Amino acid sequence: MAHFTSETFNESLFGMLLGRTENLKNRILDKHLEPQGVTAQQFKVLIMIARFCAETPADLCRMLSLDSGSMTRMLDRLEQKGLLSRARSESDRRQVRLALTRAGQALSDLLPLIGAQAMNEMVGVLEHSELLTLEKILTKILVASADPITLARIARQ
Repeated sequence: MAHFTSETFNESLFGMLLGRTENLKNRILDKHLEPQGVTAQQFKVLIMIARFCAETPADLCRMLSLDSGSMTRMLDRLEQKGLLSRARSESDRRQVRLALTRAGQALSDLLPLIGAQAMNEMVGVLEHSELLTLEKILTKILVASADPITLARIARQ
């Protein structure tokens, strides 16, 4: 269903609102994560490893839509912070396997609490029913685009 035309596109705020909301989410997460010494972007990597079974840099690149150079730099920073380790796969030496360290796992255990606090700050202006509706709409968009993370979450429910 086409909702936009070249004539009406400039009247819509939809794309800008989605982008600004993502930026707001990252700023709020950065603030809540500062005491832990990680950024929102690093938080996303840790979540993907801890909760979504990302095992390789390639998995993370796909899940987070990042290029391999950016991912390598991110993993370097997380490894320097002692939060994850990288090791060559025993079965395929070309492949690198990721694992959380003890410190990484301890931080990962705090991420749901930190994430909940940040998301409550972000969406606290919404009624519960509004939040459910927003989540349903965003899920519908992502399912229609075959987003693998969203599809995997739905399959587990």
